[in-house]
Amino acid sequence: MDPSLNSRAQVLPRVTRIGTPARTAPSNEPVSRTDSAARTDPRNDARTGSGRPAPVLTPLGLLTVLLGAALPMVDFFIVNVALPTIDRDLNAGPAVLEMVVAGYGVAYAVLLVLGGRLGDMFGRRNLFLWGLVTFAVTSLACGIAPNAWTLVGARVAQGAASALLLPQALATIQSATSGSSRGKALSWYGATAGIASTVGQVLGGVLVSADIAGSGWRAIFLVNVPVAAVALVLALRSVPETRSAHPARVDRPGTLLLALSLIALLLPLTEGRAAGWPVWSWVLLAVFPFAAAAFVAVERRGERLGKTPLLPPSLVRLHSVRSGLLLIVPFCLGFGGFMFVLAVAMQDGLHFGPLAAGAALAPLCATFFAASLLGPRAVNRFGRLTVTGGSLIQAVGLVALAATVHWGWPHLGIWALAPSMAVLGFGQGFVLPVVFRIVLSEVPPAQAGVGSGAMATTQQSSLALGVATLGTLFLTLSGSTGIGSALVWMLLAQLAAVVVTTALSLRLPKTVA
Repeated sequence: MDPSLNSRAQVLPRVTRIGTPARTAPSNEPVSRTDSAARTDPRNDARTGSGRPAPVLTPLGLLTVLLGAALPMVDFFIVNVALPTIDRDLNAGPAVLEMVVAGYGVAYAVLLVLGGRLGDMFGRRNLFLWGLVTFAVTSLACGIAPNAWTLVGARVAQGAASALLLPQALATIQSATSGSSRGKALSWYGATAGIASTVGQVLGGVLVSADIAGSGWRAIFLVNVPVAAVALVLALRSVPETRSAHPARVDRPGTLLLALSLIALLLPLTEGRAAGWPVWSWVLLAVFPFAAAAFVAVERRGERLGKTPLLPPSLVRLHSVRSGLLLIVPFCLGFGGFMFVLAVAMQDGLHFGPLAAGAALAPLCATFFAASLLGPRAVNRFGRLTVTGGSLIQAVGLVALAATVHWGWPHLGIWALAPSMAVLGFGQGFVLPVVFRIVLSEVPPAQAGVGSGAMATTQQSSLALGVATLGTLFLTLSGSTGIGSALVWMLLAQLAAVVVTTALSLRLPKTVA
């Protein structure tokens, strides 16, 4: 069993400078327990190893970490409605445009677990602050990129900064809250994750259409700089420092094998079609199963030897973690593909401008938020059936949207799409926030960074995989059957993913902590 499962998070006083570790008074009391009941008791999560009450995540602190977490999520989707404008301005071409999306997503997914581990080692607040700074700098680099390949390089760097930033938000919530406060905070995080995805495309449409000072698409990146600056100031004042009491060293073999596995899967699937499926894409796909098997073997061996692997198998064996991560895969795969394809279909097929393409998602965003607010009460009453009901509502929304597209194409406007989009968002709002809460419900605070990184990696990889698979299906069919028919087939493919999600929801824990 992983030794780090028997340790608690050590919560330290705030630091006043980025990268400067806080000093703590020495203590003669142990900082770890072997009693599993004590380890999972919420009352113990909010105390330091010396028994002193730990700094609590205040409402302002929660708002700050949620703002920081929203930035990477928004930027995964914000470029979707701006791609045609980027193409015209930089003469990018399809392959490079896909690299603008894929470069960010792959770097983000590959480094997320490592980002969580570094937070456990060096302090989650420190890494959160550095993540905000690097995210602002790389966003500025994206906004002033003079050509397409410079933009691709800046997007890769921005994805790496996001991987540094995002896990610290979840790990801070997990380590600096307890009891019902933790459940509510995790619900708010789940709501933020879903809303940020739709807000990203709405905001992208607004900024591109506004063309502030002639900035055009560049504004979608430049807007991150002042937002990150505000989050940085708030974080210095309100976010407590937390870290693992016994941080483990970085698992280099595991990190390299996980990176190889994700790159071998995601890169050819996102770039292969646009590049004409060259030999390297097939070679990478052939490498993926071997790299993934080697990663699993190395992680199991490391834990047997008493080391702390990058992704401890014992963590994945927790029922809540295993069942929740399995459900996140089909949900986010469908969601990622849906958001990308819909942005393309509305602009290329319905000839919506960026503003209209973003505004069409407003009903989905509004109902997702409403369901997120109702979710905690529903969970207390219905447990895992909240997720099952949300999946069924989402399926109804997809069927209604597919029917609307089938019979109304190409004479559809925002109002024709609104009813089905509203139903779809309402169902999704009962799924994603609750599942996030379930995944982290049994993760020990000492492993908050690892658990957060694992969940975020699963989410991000699945989103990127959805863009690659459903996006490729849509773009391939649109050339032969037309955009409208291709969109209907994509929606039906997503419906199949929702069927899987509904079935997996019955494997979740019956009650949610």
